[in-house]
Amino acid sequence: MKTESTTYNLLNSISYPEDLRKLSVEQLPELCEELRQDIIQELSCNPGHFAASLGTVELTVALHYVYNTPYDRIVWDVGHQAYGHKMLTGRREAFCTNRKFKGIRPFPTPVESDYDTFTCGHASNSISAALGMAVAAAKKGEKDRHVVAVIGDGSMSGGLAFEGLNNASSTANNLLIILNDNDMAIDRSVGGMKQYLFNLTTSNRYNQLRFKASKMLFKMGVLNEDRRKALIRFSNSLKSMAAQQQNIFEGMNIRYFGPINLKNGHDVKNLARILRDIKDMQGPKILHLHTVKGKGFEPAEKNPGIWHAPGKFDPETGERITTDTSNLPPLYQTVFGETLVELAEKNPKIVGITPAMPTGCSMNLLMKAMPDRAFDVGIAEGHAATFSGGMAKEGLQPFCNIYSSFMQRAYDNVIHDIAILKLPVVLCLDRAGLVGEDGPTHHGVYDLAYFRPIPNLTISSPMDEHELRRLMYTAQLPDKGPFVIRYPRGRGVLVNWKCPLEEIPVGKGRKLKDGKDLAVITLGPIGNIAARAIKRAEADKGISIAHYDLRFLKPLDETLLHEVGRNFSRILTIEDGARKGGMGSAVLEFMADHDYTPHIKRIGVPDTFIEHGTVQELYRLCGMDEEGIYNILIKNDE
Repeated sequence: MKTESTTYNLLNSISYPEDLRKLSVEQLPELCEELRQDIIQELSCNPGHFAASLGTVELTVALHYVYNTPYDRIVWDVGHQAYGHKMLTGRREAFCTNRKFKGIRPFPTPVESDYDTFTCGHASNSISAALGMAVAAAKKGEKDRHVVAVIGDGSMSGGLAFEGLNNASSTANNLLIILNDNDMAIDRSVGGMKQYLFNLTTSNRYNQLRFKASKMLFKMGVLNEDRRKALIRFSNSLKSMAAQQQNIFEGMNIRYFGPINLKNGHDVKNLARILRDIKDMQGPKILHLHTVKGKGFEPAEKNPGIWHAPGKFDPETGERITTDTSNLPPLYQTVFGETLVELAEKNPKIVGITPAMPTGCSMNLLMKAMPDRAFDVGIAEGHAATFSGGMAKEGLQPFCNIYSSFMQRAYDNVIHDIAILKLPVVLCLDRAGLVGEDGPTHHGVYDLAYFRPIPNLTISSPMDEHELRRLMYTAQLPDKGPFVIRYPRGRGVLVNWKCPLEEIPVGKGRKLKDGKDLAVITLGPIGNIAARAIKRAEADKGISIAHYDLRFLKPLDETLLHEVGRNFSRILTIEDGARKGGMGSAVLEFMADHDYTPHIKRIGVPDTFIEHGTVQELYRLCGMDEEGIYNILIKNDE
């Protein structure tokens, strides 16, 4: 934990925003500097999402200074911009527990604080949620309640943001949308919206002059809301006639202020003034700020992608603290990326698709090797799936890599645009299972259950790196159709992970060891934990335990399951996914359908949202660690 807190003259006097609002405007820059240094010191030893929160320090201070939070609502999008917000809203002393088991949560959530108005672990939901809040406030007669959506770090590239904008333009509301435009998501932002925002040329001086004129005309009774909208449309037509850039937001009858340039985007006094000026304006508004991701910490400003979540580092030198990993197994993500390049070199039909996660999922390796065959589509998971389906329809072989929890947002696209036509898209579900410190919004525990009912899908999970490579090879062979491969975040189990690329027969599991007292069926890397528990239980209790790696949830290996059903009266299923509806449920259904009557015990994620913590802590919480499996094995033998 940091020890420098005594040097913060202003920050030490603030526990909640009501304390912040007692300061003078002239004191705000000093407070921002202290808050920024506190974030740097804290994150240097307790890793988390770093650069995004440095970029929003001035905005955070200005928002809580001008608005009466928590009565006034601020919706963050996405939540990794909000560490400063957490520190100013009663959680600074507890921030050393951020992302730790039983500590404060990784993203803002109303479960933790009244100042956190909505769930914000996934991107692009702020405008829709905030619009709902604004409309609800109006319906309840709360005319003095303000609602602000802060959308940034690439979130404006998501389709839901535009659905919210469309509704905001046609629904009576006084919502303020703040676009925190830092040209970044986790990696550099891509796409037409990014380029549009970059090119937007609305004049600051023009906006200020127009706003002052409109305030004066409202007071004189010359201007009302209908006339204001007509003037906006007339103004836009004049801009077009003058060959200036058409403003998409004002084209939707949403008042636009900005863009506020980089210098002023980090000028807290200027931000506070602007927010006060537009605070009580009627109708939807958007304030467009240019900010720097990683602001105030030079290494993060130069390499914001690397410093999105850099791990531990020296706050004085900026040197990242790393350990020697040369003798450790590789990350599953590295195996995926290198194997994809290897396959693409041999198969010219292969292309790669990712929704804004090229570095995280290692799609950047294909982007570097074959830039014309890899596509970052922005924070747009549904589009990524349908885009992949379109390419597959015309003869290409897409590998679409989407984090498991984000694939939830593309569910209809997989059914409608891939599965129905049996299109050969390989859906690579990175971060499957319990992912650790990012918590319930990011655990990839539902994919087995939500994909299992969909016809035409092949669903697989490799137990180790060799199996991942072989499944990837198998998936791109002719006539395999839609093929799901799920694998976890983090390191595998094999130091020597490169193996020949060989086909695995679809729907074929394997028996890892014989036994006669009890059968254990596993799916995916959790089978390695089960193998250690089995070895201990056999040694300690003399139990004879058979172990089967199912490999495929769909189609099931019926030959393997018939063998288990005929020979064992006790079965234990183990999976790193939701217990309800997953692999264990599939085994139960098979046994019932074929009139086998074994006693079946299922280990998996229980029917609750699992908190944050290390993967090991969460496995222990769910009884999925080696000790938990061991205890069930020896109990099952009694």
